[in-house]
Amino acid sequence: MRRLRCVTGAVTVLSVVCVGAALAQDFGFRNRRMTPIHTEKTPYDSLFTFARLRHGLEVGREPPWAHDYPTAERNFMQILKEITLITPNLDKSNVLTQEDPDLFASPILYVSEPGYWTMTDEELANMGEYVRKGGFLIFDDFRGDHYFNFEEQVRRLIPNARLIEIDPEHQVFHSFFDIDITQTRGYYGPASFQGVFEDNDPAKRLLLVANYNHDLGEMWEFSATGLNPVDLTNDAYKYGVNYVVYAMTH
Repeated sequence: MRRLRCVTGAVTVLSVVCVGAALAQDFGFRNRRMTPIHTEKTPYDSLFTFARLRHGLEVGREPPWAHDYPTAERNFMQILKEITLITPNLDKSNVLTQEDPDLFASPILYVSEPGYWTMTDEELANMGEYVRKGGFLIFDDFRGDHYFNFEEQVRRLIPNARLIEIDPEHQVFHSFFDIDITQTRGYYGPASFQGVFEDNDPAKRLLLVANYNHDLGEMWEFSATGLNPVDLTNDAYKYGVNYVVYAMTH
């Protein structure tokens, strides 16, 4: 893939967000708990298809892993289409369980609410193989003591894994947009962007990224409604685009 450079000024990004929001306005503010989970898999057709991980207990009418589904991913795919050379699937996404062999057809998995994330031994074996074969994980929408379960599951997934604050100069924050992470406001408080590197070496491939104290999915979901500050929504799209471009080129 050709590496692109994009102007990160507020006006430029805002215009893109408005385009994406207009295209996706049918998925705007609504009672998201009434949205049925689409479990039929999207066949591979060369398009980039957003994949969300189904995990943990099915708590309530909207389980934690399904927060912001499906509007978040549909809005985000509109943005990805407008500003990159990636050709995303705009109408469909995948919801995959942890033991599903079809995980390996998705280079990136989005994991919402990892404070509730658990794995059986079978799921752990499949997820571990996914990471070892190059899969990239994005953890989003968690805060407070939810971190402790997230940390425990990561160490099960990647033995001897060391979660560290990702350096602001790391390429994941500059793969498309140049993001100054020190200026990012978290949705729940001061944001912390953590990761695990191959062999715990920051010079090697980043295996996963975690947006602690933040909720990109919430920003994506309601970007067409005006419920959240424009700057916060713009930043959320920048992070998402950078994560995808980084994962697809490493």
